[in-house]
Amino acid sequence: MGLLLLVPLLLLPGSYGLPFYNGFYYSNSANDQNPGNGHGKDLLNGVKLVVETPEETLFTYQGASVILPCRYHYEPALGSPRRVRIKWWKLSENGAPEKDVLVAIGLRHRSFGDYQGRVHLRQEKEHDVSLEIQDLRLEDYGRYRCEVIDGLEDESGLVELELRGVVFPYQSPNGRYQLNFHEGQQVCAEQGAVVASFEQLFRAWEEGLDWCNAGWLQDATVQYPIMLPRQPCGGPGLAPGVRSYGPRHRRLHRYDVFCFATALKGRVYYLEHPEKLTLTEAREACQEDDATIAKVGQLFAAWKFHGLDRCDAGWLADGSVRYPVVHPHPNCGPPEPGVRSFGFPDPQSRLYGVYCYRQH
Repeated sequence: MGLLLLVPLLLLPGSYGLPFYNGFYYSNSANDQNPGNGHGKDLLNGVKLVVETPEETLFTYQGASVILPCRYHYEPALGSPRRVRIKWWKLSENGAPEKDVLVAIGLRHRSFGDYQGRVHLRQEKEHDVSLEIQDLRLEDYGRYRCEVIDGLEDESGLVELELRGVVFPYQSPNGRYQLNFHEGQQVCAEQGAVVASFEQLFRAWEEGLDWCNAGWLQDATVQYPIMLPRQPCGGPGLAPGVRSYGPRHRRLHRYDVFCFATALKGRVYYLEHPEKLTLTEAREACQEDDATIAKVGQLFAAWKFHGLDRCDAGWLADGSVRYPVVHPHPNCGPPEPGVRSFGFPDPQSRLYGVYCYRQH
């Protein structure tokens, strides 16, 4: 059901929003819109404007800088340069509103919202209007449109940006199925993550994620990934796949949540300490080591991308106790790689160490 609902979204053209931006004017005529990549229109003199963007998805990580390539040219080529207007915006997905990113005419430009101070046009070569985004944030991934406007004609192309990351299921300290959609968003954010999209969960399932508890996704559907069909998880007669409960009420219905965390700029490590610690002592010990107690998303990212492999259970920021295993071995849990969990023990218990995070 979730996959079927996503297909129409991919076909929706971006709307232009407000026509005026700090002195820039853009036509809102429906005839000016073109959802394709690199297909030109005939200008009045028979010259065609062509915009080129990459067909492949760009992958990067949180905190990095990335260039979204976009170039344009004319067919046939023109002998003299023309004054064009450039607009970049992020398309609406999963109920999130469309976001204006940057508009420019010549050397004049303006960026918007959370992108202010983080984006600029490259313009290093003629007809190069690639967008550079700095200090990438979790919410920056998605589809971006590059539009070139020449007089009454315009042409645009799409660039898809994905962050390298890991999907992990998250359950409330109060137990299974305790989170409505908004609470799911909050707990993911508290763990250095965002609610996962269907595409991210599907990719995680392809890589082997098998989880029987249903959880919220970014589009407010509830789904769960199954690699090994079994009785408690829909029955052994169903094929492996991502199973869907469909859309659920964002406030009234309660499930777990699937979070998505990206690769780290910093380092997660198990703090070598002479004694086991309470949760409060664990936080203080990390601070004394010029670090902070690690979040769940940071531990999963360190396991996934930095090969953190440790058989020692340690406190995390949410009060849970976990440990990451890359190479399973005896006396260290199940035979599969993963991040093991002891749940949420008594915060006063002195049975565990701590995982700290230090930013580079």
